[in-house]
Formats: sequence, C-alpha cells, structure tokens
Amino acid sequence: MARRKSPAKPSFMMFNVVYEDGTLSSNRKVSSEFLDQRFGEDIQDLALAALAIQDEEIFVRSGVRRAKIKSIARV
Repeated sequence: MARRKSPAKPSFMMFNVVYEDGTLSSNRKVSSEFLDQRFGEDIQDLALAALAIQDEEIFVRSGVRRAKIKSIARV
C-alpha cells in the first residue's frame, strides 16, 4: 500500500482590504512566501506590507494610485 501524501500548504492567503477613502478590495491574494513568521512578525503586518507592494506595482502599470490602506481582514 502506498502512503498518502500530506496535504499541501496553501500557497497564498486571501485578505479584504479597506482603503482610507472607503473603497473595499475583496479577496486579495498574498503569497505564503511573504507571510513567513520565522522572525516573529505578525501575519497582519507582513500582509499589509505585501499588499502595499502589490498596490505600488498596480500604480506603476496603470498610472492610478490607490488611497492608503486603512485596514485588512483575513478571509
């Protein structure tokens, strides 16, 4: 009999993002690579930084800047 494979770790986490202007961006994906807790940092802080980087990349491509992130919540 063959051994069952252990379930794979999810490769990303989903977050809802609320911006200071009141807009909501639902189901934003953040790669698990950015959420590595080896250094004792909080997942929320790491996700916030990763989402800010994503927003900056979107700005570079589209030319439209988003408002600052007010809060995030894991989905």
